[in-house]
Amino acid sequence: MASPKTLEIVTATVPVLEEHGTAITTVFYKNMFEEHPELLDIFNETNQKLGRQQTALATTVLAAAKHLDKLATLLPQVTQISHKHRALQILPEHYPIVGKHLIGAIKEVLGEAANDDIIDAWTEAYDEIASVFIQIEHGMYEEAMWQGFAPFVVIKKVAAATDIAAFTVVPAKDNAESHQEIDLSKLTLTAGQYITVKTDPKDSDHVALRHYSLYSASTDAGIQFAVRRDNRNEHHGLVSNYMHDQLEVGDTVLLSAPAGDFALNQDLVQQNEIPLVLISAGAGVGVTPVLSMLEAQVLANPKRPIIWVYACQNDAHRAFNTEVETLLEKAETVEKHVFYFESGQLLDEAWLAQLPKPADIYVCGSMPFMESMIDGLVTLDHGVDSVHYEPFGPKMSLGG
Repeated sequence: MASPKTLEIVTATVPVLEEHGTAITTVFYKNMFEEHPELLDIFNETNQKLGRQQTALATTVLAAAKHLDKLATLLPQVTQISHKHRALQILPEHYPIVGKHLIGAIKEVLGEAANDDIIDAWTEAYDEIASVFIQIEHGMYEEAMWQGFAPFVVIKKVAAATDIAAFTVVPAKDNAESHQEIDLSKLTLTAGQYITVKTDPKDSDHVALRHYSLYSASTDAGIQFAVRRDNRNEHHGLVSNYMHDQLEVGDTVLLSAPAGDFALNQDLVQQNEIPLVLISAGAGVGVTPVLSMLEAQVLANPKRPIIWVYACQNDAHRAFNTEVETLLEKAETVEKHVFYFESGQLLDEAWLAQLPKPADIYVCGSMPFMESMIDGLVTLDHGVDSVHYEPFGPKMSLGG
């Protein structure tokens, strides 16, 4: 627990750091990577160039600092971030490096305003925050289905939509790199999880890591995940284009164990009173994790009412259509709603008002889509506990 003096100083200076937060984290990343260029193999280079990671780090540290005396209240957010850290293989020894350069950046940006008392207080605050992450991530590393990045062989690659490739992989027989046996039959995947791919693209000086959602929790055929080709601008698509254009059946790819806490409420899966509502957008592959949830629900209890809601650009971008239709046919009570943005069809608050209450709602898609859906659902008085979401893109994180 941080000392009373530290709590007082941190609380008083949070507004100052909020004002300079992005400037501080920009300096932090610059200085840290100059001293530790090897960390560029962990941190997302694209998000660095776009400034997203700087904003995410500032938001994380400041949010934690505001609740320094009651960090337990942030446990859901910390757990979500820790899943990313474990997937990226961020280790306890990385935290002192981050702390050193973060405190150094505060001194550099604030100058004389950052006196010794302020620096000492924020050093203690960071150590307190880091210890919480390290403790939670320790348990996640122990529970991981395998350690580090292990080699998997691509046995299937198909187009799930115009810009989405679906991959099926199995453990490589020659597993010399990770020295561990991975038995698919003994793996228990959770619908909504993601895997993390480690690649070495020709167009980058660094290893690149990316998260991709599982579209099935079954391991009968292998581990199945989807990748959307990203060509929005020159900063995007480093890994996705490699996966689409270069990774083929028979090739090997490195994966860390599945992670993530976006999962069905198991207390409701077997009941039939509260419908399951799955909402996704196809601008990315928001459909991927909710497809795995649909599969899990139908297999566990096909009698539960299901409302399937999917929005995408047009029919060519409608991913996993065959798989979705096959699963929906197995459910006894189904509503299906598809929106095409290109045709002017809107999935907005006016439409969301038709959803029943109570409902168990899961939403996944881009950040703008997520914000629109969550704002609409909250305005319509759907309880916080009944709305679950998984936004794609950088979240608040010390690393990913």
